[in-house]
Amino acid sequence: MDNIKLDQTNELRNAIQEESSRFQYLSSEIHKVIIGHQDTIQNIIIAILCDGHVLLEGVPGVAKTTIVKAVTSAIGLSFKRIQFTPDLLPSDLIGTLIFNQKTLEFETRKGPIFANLILADEINRAPAKVQAALLEAMQEHQVTIGNSTYKLDEPFLVFATQNPVEQEGTYRLPEAQVDRFLFKLIVHYPSKIEEKEVVRTAHGARLVHQVLNKEDIFKARACIENIYVDEKILDYILDIIFATRTPESYHLGDLKEYIAYGASPRATLALYQAARAYAFLKKRHFVTPDDVKAIVYPVLRHRIATTYQADSANISVDAIIGKIIASLKTP
Repeated sequence: MDNIKLDQTNELRNAIQEESSRFQYLSSEIHKVIIGHQDTIQNIIIAILCDGHVLLEGVPGVAKTTIVKAVTSAIGLSFKRIQFTPDLLPSDLIGTLIFNQKTLEFETRKGPIFANLILADEINRAPAKVQAALLEAMQEHQVTIGNSTYKLDEPFLVFATQNPVEQEGTYRLPEAQVDRFLFKLIVHYPSKIEEKEVVRTAHGARLVHQVLNKEDIFKARACIENIYVDEKILDYILDIIFATRTPESYHLGDLKEYIAYGASPRATLALYQAARAYAFLKKRHFVTPDDVKAIVYPVLRHRIATTYQADSANISVDAIIGKIIASLKTP
């Protein structure tokens, strides 16, 4: 029996080594056209491995859209970009019924949502009905047109960009929708050295070649499902989540006045799965506490609501997460 388990472990380790190398090559291919943003690209790859949606926030011009296009080209997924505006209608997103005068019947005209990867550009400029239509697609991987329901192709991923809510014409997304995103990634300005390189290569011909396909994604996901998570690591994940809900139970009573509500059970699942995907990229068949710490910020920063006291004291969600991580005992 022990020999069988050892053989299975070796087989899993070899599979992870092989499949993970493909995604390391994917990262290298993307960096041929994207300068900097290493953490953002790595987290986007993790989201793809976890079948999760991504919310990218940053000021205009920091390459949010360019990063998503480069990832799509390198994997060979069908891609549609939808510009969200205040006058956008749900039918502009999912499609509608068109009356055919020749057949005297209604025909379905599918919208741009029918693609593997959707770039929802400036998502926080669209009205509530459009957000509701997108929510069904994100959660159920299906859309309803008229009386018919249509399944979306797999993999189906939504990468949404938003400008900071302080900007003109933006709206805060509903909490129920924000919680559907696996990660919220903050896309920062490049460093001076990186921006200098951007200027130097701005007019050069830079193409991203396809290095992976859908089958590679499905194979990698199968490997990730078999990555080992020790009971102590699972307890550590649960401690992080519960510390956002009842900080006083973890000797963090000073955070209570800053947290309106903590992370949902969906955050627990996201943290668990993303940690396994991170371990996969590191070519390991088991999860370590450092894997959890590496992805805890993008998983939780959009799932913890802060109070007015936190805003007035200029205490960010990331600062709250950092204090929780620093206070909890690492297994």
